Formats: sequence, C-alpha cells, structure tokens
Amino acid sequence: MRLLRTPVLVDVLLALMLTALSLVVVVDGDVGPAGVVLAVLSVAPLAVRQLAPAATLAATSLALAGYALLGYGDSPSSAVGMVIALFTVATLRPRATVAMLFPLPLATLLASYLSVDGVSAALTGQAVVVLLCAWALGDSTRRWAHRAQEAALLAERSVADERTRIARELHDVVAHHMSVVALQNGVARFVVDTDTVAARTAIDHASEASREALADMRRMLQALRTEEPGDRAPQPGVADLDELVDRLAAAGLRVAVTRTGTARPIGAGRELCVFRVAQESLTNVLKHAGVDRARLHLDHGDRVLTLEVVDDGGGSGPVDGVPTPGFGITGMRERAELYGGVLEAGPEPGGGFVVRLRLPVASTAALVGPLSGALT
Repeated sequence: MRLLRTPVLVDVLLALMLTALSLVVVVDGDVGPAGVVLAVLSVAPLAVRQLAPAATLAATSLALAGYALLGYGDSPSSAVGMVIALFTVATLRPRATVAMLFPLPLATLLASYLSVDGVSAALTGQAVVVLLCAWALGDSTRRWAHRAQEAALLAERSVADERTRIARELHDVVAHHMSVVALQNGVARFVVDTDTVAARTAIDHASEASREALADMRRMLQALRTEEPGDRAPQPGVADLDELVDRLAAAGLRVAVTRTGTARPIGAGRELCVFRVAQESLTNVLKHAGVDRARLHLDHGDRVLTLEVVDDGGGSGPVDGVPTPGFGITGMRERAELYGGVLEAGPEPGGGFVVRLRLPVASTAALVGPLSGALT
C-alpha cells in the first residue's frame, strides 16, 4: 500500500491502465502498427507527467496529431491523455508556460476532430471547452497549493516567533532573579564571618528570589500546556512594579518611583510588556551601572503609556558605566514593537543611562497603527 502512495508509481499505474484501454479501442479498429504505436504514445507518457510535464504534453499531443493525420479517425481514449497532461502542466508550471504550450493541444484537437466526418461544430466546441477547463482546474490547483505552502510557512514562522517569545521570557526571568541571587550570595559570603544576621538576611533574600524565579517559570510552563486549561496564575503587570522595586531594594538597589496620570486597564499583553521592560532595565542597573539608586517614572497618558527607568551612571559597567545594549534591550524593543510601541535606550547627556518605553493604549485597536507611526 505504501507503493501506491508514491506519486510516480501512481502515474505509472494510470499510464498502464489508459494504455490498456487505448489498445482495446485501436485493436478493434482498422489501424496498422503505426496507429497502435501512436495510440500507446498518446497516453503512455503520463507515467512521467510530474517529472516532465511539458514534455508529456508535447508527446501526447504530437501522438494524437499523427494519429489524426494518418487518417485513423477520432482520438483514441477521447484524448484523455492530452487533457491530463495539460492539467499537469497548468498545476506545476507558471501561466506563461501554459499559455505558450496551449496552442499545441488545441491545434491537435481541432485537427483530430476536423479529420472525422460528421463531427459537428458544437462537439468540437465542447472539446475546446474541455481543454480550457483542464487549464483552469490545473491553475486553481496550483494557486491552492501555493496558498497551502504560504500557510505552512506562516505556521512555521509563528512557531519560531513563539519560541523567541519563550526564550525572551526565560531570559528576563532568569537574568533578573539570578542576578539578585548572585548579589545576595556575594553579600552573605562577604559578611558571614563578621555579621551573621546580615548574612542570614542576604541568604533569605536569595532564597526568596530563587523561589520567585521558579514560580515565574512554572507560570510560563502552565501557559504552554494549552491542553490542560486549569487555573493559571496571572502574568505580572503594572500593579506588580512595587513588589519588583521592593525586591530590588533588598538586593541593594533603591528605586524612586513616581506616577502621573490615571491608571486604567491596558490589557494583559501590554501589562506584561511594561513589567518586563522595567524588570530588565532595573536588572541592568543592578548588574552594570555600578550605582545603588535609580528612578522609575510611569505616566498614564490618554493615548500613550510612558515608562522611564533612569540611573545616574558613574559605575564600573562594561562601557564607562553604561550597560551595553545586548539581547535584553533587543528583546525589550521587540516587545514594544509587538504592541505598536517604541523603546529608546541610551546614555543621558548628563551621564547615566535611560530606558524609555512608550506604548499606545487607546481603547480602539485601530488607533495602534497611527499611534505607532506617531511615536516613531
């Protein structure tokens, strides 16, 4: 049964069946050896129709033309081989190729019908319509296959985007929490011999950060298990920024938070985007900026939500105290663009580093496009 699923073998079986039928027709008629050969050639090339569709159409058409010109009468098997060959060409080749080859089967069909006495113009016209229908059906099949291929590529691209999103989420979670764990462990190691209380406190903070990291990763894994729609913990959002600031304060980074405007629901996706950008930015300050203070400002505008994370720099970061934009900043920028927003990151004129996120939050989804263009 597996052999029957192979396209070429199926074509071979089709060609053998049509050849047998053609032989039955021509043997009963008054045709010589040449007629038998031409009748066979009018269908036998279908065995390779998918490997050489143009050559198959040419061979079947020429065989039928020779059959008619030798005076053997109507086409054997009603020219079904040529019709199938035309359909194959229209399916596998561009329209320009089909248009260039179409006069050959058309001329063959007209010559074959005109060589038979008593064939009406209506019957000839019907035969021409059959050729046109074969062309149209093959062309629609080719377009359908093209759409199916595009859909498959889109599905693959969606899977790749989802993998990138998951990788970004993992990066944000691990980079933030593990940075806190590493810093607290360093503090504990430094003071373990002189201040056991401070060492124990640092270890407690490290343990809490590791548990939160596991909880975040568990939420991500639960979100991926779509076949089990049980209760899921919500993803972090704007309301969780205070908890994030408290956690960073325990790690040694004091963050001054200011808010303006009136807070309102902006959607789970944008909530998560704001939280992750704040988390990544403050984690970069903690790791690279070499300072113990930062500022976080959140402005709830009527149409745009703006988040700013600023540090004063002056530390021992990779490049003169300024965090080097890497996967984290690239990921933040991609997050912002996903919701029609803009993210800017760079050194401040007076020193330090700023990350500024602006997200369109208008209630009408149609406003996202114009706002995105305006923000840029």
